[in-house]
Amino acid sequence: MQTVISWSGGKDSCFATMQAIKQGYEPKVLLNMMNEKGDISRSHGLPLSLITKQANAMKLPVKYAPTTWEDYETTFINALNKIKKQFKVQAAVFGDIDLVPHREWEEKVCAATGLEAVLPLWQGDRKELVLEMMDSGMEMMIVSCNATLGERFLGRVMDKGLLGELEDLGVDVCGENGEFHTYVVNCPMFQQAIQLPPYMATEHGGYHFLEWLRVY
Repeated sequence: MQTVISWSGGKDSCFATMQAIKQGYEPKVLLNMMNEKGDISRSHGLPLSLITKQANAMKLPVKYAPTTWEDYETTFINALNKIKKQFKVQAAVFGDIDLVPHREWEEKVCAATGLEAVLPLWQGDRKELVLEMMDSGMEMMIVSCNATLGERFLGRVMDKGLLGELEDLGVDVCGENGEFHTYVVNCPMFQQAIQLPPYMATEHGGYHFLEWLRVY
């Protein structure tokens, strides 16, 4: 079955794609939701160019949908409808693990477009999933995090030592509650690792981000 991937650029959407492929789904296109200016991703604060790099590494097209938070659902449904028509997909893959309101929303927007909602990571143990990601060869960098983690965690690549640090701080190792977000630098689906531009740390409203100094 051919599918669109709800792609954030982070570990969960990436690993969900890998698992969906194992289950027989064929990714045809990525969908990334951007801010209203269309230059930064809504979920992870990533510049468009870094998402494009991942899509190119996967040899897949990517569609961008600029939106405000207020219009997010309508914009998402419209984007799915356009993708369904252009790419003839029958399903949409999402990376959520166990947050029921997220699944309900994804099933809602898929029902509105006649697509099957596929959640390959659903009900998986959070820590076990992250360990599986590492074992699969995924390289995941923390690109934003809350004040509990702070600036020192920005730019860190996830490994077992880092998981221990997160647990010591009482932080969910999967970041499923929004404690941190990641960017996938490399994985088995990529033809080559992503070459990242220089960056610096910034802080907005108590949340820490990587600010990319040269976007290309």
